[in-house]
Amino acid sequence: MSVPKTLQVSCVQLHWAKTLEPNLEATLHYIRLAAREGSRVVLFPEANLTGYYFPDVLGLAPGAVQRALERTCEAAATAGLWVIVGTLRKTADRYLNLAHVISPGGRIVHEYAKIHMAGRDEKRYCRGGNKLSLFEIDGILCTLVICRDGRHPELYRLPAMAGAQILFHPSCSSDEVEAVIWKRTAGRAQQPAGPNSRIFHCVANTVGQSPDGKQTSSGQSFIREPSGMPLAEAGWYREEMITAVLDLERADRAYVLDSLKEPPMLQPYWDQMLQRVKDRANLTPE
Repeated sequence: MSVPKTLQVSCVQLHWAKTLEPNLEATLHYIRLAAREGSRVVLFPEANLTGYYFPDVLGLAPGAVQRALERTCEAAATAGLWVIVGTLRKTADRYLNLAHVISPGGRIVHEYAKIHMAGRDEKRYCRGGNKLSLFEIDGILCTLVICRDGRHPELYRLPAMAGAQILFHPSCSSDEVEAVIWKRTAGRAQQPAGPNSRIFHCVANTVGQSPDGKQTSSGQSFIREPSGMPLAEAGWYREEMITAVLDLERADRAYVLDSLKEPPMLQPYWDQMLQRVKDRANLTPE
């Protein structure tokens, strides 16, 4: 199969503090909607199935989360598109914050665990993963980071050095109301990756308040091309879906390729790190 020249992507913006059942129903709805609009990929926010509100997450049975993930896989197969969803998964000691890449055949083909924890509850209950993300969609190399990971450019620039042309960035920028307003005033919670890498950047963020009204989320999901210019943007408050067509020739990875060449003293170390990224890319987070 030849690699396509374009890729239509949808990013879904959802409430972050709802429970598993409405989260699953919203996910299935937007998978169907993305398919009707002709998208090949649909990206959902961080922990969109389980939600990110830990008082609810801690009471979830692992079997219920697995069944929701299985229904999502079935929906991806029915729709015939790539789906990227998130869960908080309980392990023997703590939770992992995971992104699951589901193929049009309904199979999970790649998983990535968030590395940099954010917020009091996440730091208390979760631990970070130990690999970078590198996977293919229809022959196109891609990468993933989750929320706070985007503040650490090495996590996506190394995969871009290895060939990734698209960064998928599920996020949940929930915080105290004052902090979220500051993010909106001072700039986005997620800073565009294109200007330091020359790859596409697709963000699916969250909206809405916590049940106690003390926290909210900043919205502003976006799809940006490698120059950093927006192709599609969402608002601050509503659940919605945005869609754009990516012209893959524009993702030339120029800045990361320059970094591989200069300064020469770093070249052997880049080679070692890139081999490490590739060697661990298919490991299942544990």
